[in-house]
This record gives sequence, C-alpha cells and structure tokens, in this order.
Amino acid sequence: MCAPKSARTSVVNANSRKHLRANLLMLVAALIWGSAFVAQRLSLDAIGPFLFTGLRFLLGAAVVFGLLMYLRHVRPGGAPVTTTQAVSRELLASGALLGLLLAVAISMQQIGLQYTKVANAGFISSLYVVIVPLMGVFARHETALGTWLGALLAAIGMYFLSVSEHFTILYGDGYQLAGAFVIAAQVMLVGRFARRHDPLMLALVQFVTCGIVCLAVGLAFEPLTLADLVRAAPTILYGGGLSVGVAYTIQVVAQKDAAPAHAAVIFSMEGVFAAFAGWLVLGETLPGRALFGCVLMLAGLIVCQVMPAWENRRQAAGSSIGQG
Repeated sequence: MCAPKSARTSVVNANSRKHLRANLLMLVAALIWGSAFVAQRLSLDAIGPFLFTGLRFLLGAAVVFGLLMYLRHVRPGGAPVTTTQAVSRELLASGALLGLLLAVAISMQQIGLQYTKVANAGFISSLYVVIVPLMGVFARHETALGTWLGALLAAIGMYFLSVSEHFTILYGDGYQLAGAFVIAAQVMLVGRFARRHDPLMLALVQFVTCGIVCLAVGLAFEPLTLADLVRAAPTILYGGGLSVGVAYTIQVVAQKDAAPAHAAVIFSMEGVFAAFAGWLVLGETLPGRALFGCVLMLAGLIVCQVMPAWENRRQAAGSSIGQG
C-alpha cells in the first residue's frame, strides 16, 4: 500500500530542509576555512609558522575534546552515559599517522604563505579535491572522464594563476602545491580509517599529534616571547578555535545530511572565500590573468565532482528503466 500523498510530500519537504541546512552549514565551514588564510598570513608578523600551526591545532583539539566530552556525558534526553571508552592502539596509530601528514601539509601551507598571495594559497590548496581521485588511479580506483577534465581545467588554471606573463612563478606556490598533494594523501587515508574508528576520536588524535609535532619544531627553531604570543593570540583563536575546531565539527554534522558531490563542490568555494578575504582585509589584488586562472581552477574543481556524480545518476536511472 502506498503512503498518502500528503505524507510523502512532508517527507520530501523534511529531506529538502535537511539538505538545505547541511549545504548552508558547509558553506559556513568553507567561509571559515577560506578566511582563515588571512589569519595564517597575519600570524607570520608575530610568530613563526611552526609555532602558529602547533598552537592552532592544539586549540582545535581542545574544542573537539570538549565536544567529545559533551557527547560522552549527555544523551539527547539528558541522561548521563559512561565515559570509559577504550582507545585502541590501532586508533592511536591511525590518528598519529594522519597527524604527521597534516603537520607536513599545513607547515608547507604556512611557510608558503610568506611568499605568495592569500588567493593563490586558497585556490592551490583546494586542488586536493582533484588530486585525490587522480591518486586513486595508483590504487586501481576507476577514474571518471569528468575527473580528468576537471584536473585539466585546474592545471591550466593554476598555470594562469601562478605563472606570470614573463614565465616567473611565485616561490610560495610550490609549497602550496606540495601541501595539496600531502593533504590529498591524508584525505585518502582518512576515508579508510574513518570507517574503522569514531571520526571525532580520530580527529582528536590527529590534531593533538599535529599540534605537538609542530609546536616542538617551533620551540626548537623559532623565537618566542610573551609579547609575540599576545600579538598572535587573535589569529591563533581564529585559526584554531574556529577554523580547526568549529569548522571541522560543522563539517562532520553537515555531511550526515549532504550528498558527497554537493559537499565537495561547496568546500571548493574555500578558494573563492580566501581570495575575497585577502582582498577585503589585506588589500591583495589579482591581475586579469590570475583571475582567469582562478575561474578555471574553480570550474575544474566543480567539474571534477559534478560530472562523475551526474554520470552515476544517469547510469542508475538507465539501469532501473531497463529492469522495469
């Protein structure tokens, strides 16, 4: 027996509201991540890149830890639950590996920001969206035509963004690209480890590892005074509390009700928000050639995610018609 039309309509409306809320939340996360590039750049006027990254991720870990404690102690109805949950060696090892990769990637990103523009850093860092499926080729994953087209558009766009008319390239862009490859490897491992462990616990171990490693390097090689720390405090609060802690939590919550293709496209807006924030706060401008490159890169990121999803839906619809 079919459900009444009014009941089906209410279910559809409820799902639509969930998807809309998820998309808006992911857009907020992309906005935070993009604007955080400005905080990363401003922090370099006060403290070194490793110290900033270490303090930032330890603060983000504290936010995630607070959320975990809340979830462990309180059920939706308010009844307390047990707090004793074993942390396996496998989870610690997985999180530590992810944290080491994250430390390398974010350090490259932070160092590169000293020698390039915020817009360049935002767009080139977003290339991990294209790099992930391309790296999947080596893992014998099937790569769709849309992915190759998106990668081509992104590569051409990066050329126009990074290489000037006189064939010179910004030194920092190389760091951003290297960081994007490391992030891509980290994302692939997250996809594998998250199926075995609690995502928030995995994130906590990852952030703590990244923070400790970078802070140790920073304390060993970068000068630090109390005055420097006070000057850097606003950027650490934004880059750690918001960009790492809050935005990651938003991502976890939102992606429960979002289509993966939609999520990837929305998160690719991080580069657009980075460029806008760089112009608004730092007064950075891009020549027409670089803006054209940004447009091509954004198009490549979107094509890389939308075309394969559209092709999958088309094939699924064709097979269901054939079966009918």
